[in-house]
Amino acid sequence: MSMQSAMATLTVKSGRDKSLRRRHPWVFSGAVHKVTGSPGPGDTVRVVAAAGAFLAWAAYSPVSQIIARVWSFDEADGIDASFIAARVHAAAARRAHLVARTDACRLIFSESDGLPGVIADRYGPIVVLELTTAGADHWRSTVADALLDLPGVEGVYERSDVEIRKREGLDARVGTLGGVEPPDTIEIHEDGARYLVDVRSGHKTGLYLDQRESRVAVARLAGGRRVLNTFCYTGAFSVVAARGGSGEVVSVDSSGPALAMAERNLRLNDCPNGELVEADVFADLRRLRARNERFGMIILDPPKLVTHAGGIDKATRAYKDINLIACQLLDPGGVLVTFSCSGLLEEALFQKVVAGAALDAGRDVRIVGRLHQASDHPVLLSVPETAYLKGLVCEVA
Repeated sequence: MSMQSAMATLTVKSGRDKSLRRRHPWVFSGAVHKVTGSPGPGDTVRVVAAAGAFLAWAAYSPVSQIIARVWSFDEADGIDASFIAARVHAAAARRAHLVARTDACRLIFSESDGLPGVIADRYGPIVVLELTTAGADHWRSTVADALLDLPGVEGVYERSDVEIRKREGLDARVGTLGGVEPPDTIEIHEDGARYLVDVRSGHKTGLYLDQRESRVAVARLAGGRRVLNTFCYTGAFSVVAARGGSGEVVSVDSSGPALAMAERNLRLNDCPNGELVEADVFADLRRLRARNERFGMIILDPPKLVTHAGGIDKATRAYKDINLIACQLLDPGGVLVTFSCSGLLEEALFQKVVAGAALDAGRDVRIVGRLHQASDHPVLLSVPETAYLKGLVCEVA
């Protein structure tokens, strides 16, 4: 630590330290009594209770609503380069078991791995790094160097181009941080399937790694069914459905480049292309209903529809809309695989929305499975916000 950050202290208001004592790693600006010293963005501050008792070491972010994010609750820790590097290596080691299934996984998942604001996704020899907080930004080179130390990693590419950085007073940053430049596409392998990933300009970091277990479920259930894969992105669900023996796959997305990559992924796996439709999914579902189309499986995996608490009502209407039409399009005995990746939408409410859609569609719908983010996106029990992806596998009578 620098002398400046070692001397800086953030004192929490009386009665506002309960969440920290429960090991929740955020300090909101409204909970701060005073800050002594002159910490800059990303500097480490000593967080103490009103009476002076040590609570945590945290990264300071003066412009954010979350003014400090905890690195450690152990007073004996020193927040230095060796501390950060050790956290990186420990996070990667926890994913080592996945190598038997895939060469693509999330190596670091922010708070769940004790590295708030650090997201690192591995695609073969390339790691894509996303830094979303002032503290993570402060340790950029340390994190990149630690990732380059990992066996088989040849390059680290930064994709810190997400909107959330603005809340931390940070500009977008994109480019190679160390090692080799990533190629235009990287071929990765997962459970016997092959996918091409564009890490430079793909959504998120190029592939929805959090849906690994959901792809297993879709492959298992798709056999003999006509499948509609909506919000299909680069076609991973389409690939596993086709590999699972589906009769036909219709893939719909509003992005032409994503559909072009989906076509390449289907070809790469020797799968029939099926029908690739460039359209707004909400509008296309209505088109399919008007044509009395029928499917044996429908996958609904929309992008995040809730970005702030005030948007929940609007989002629930959107979720209900697509789930209602999906219920109407399914054959009796059909399977609905429906997701929400909006962390602010709780699982119980999502189920209630799907139940309302089924009711309005006049269909009896049974939940036969539940899906969540894959194990390389672990949920830290003291931070419920780390749980965000929820899915229902439903049988529609």
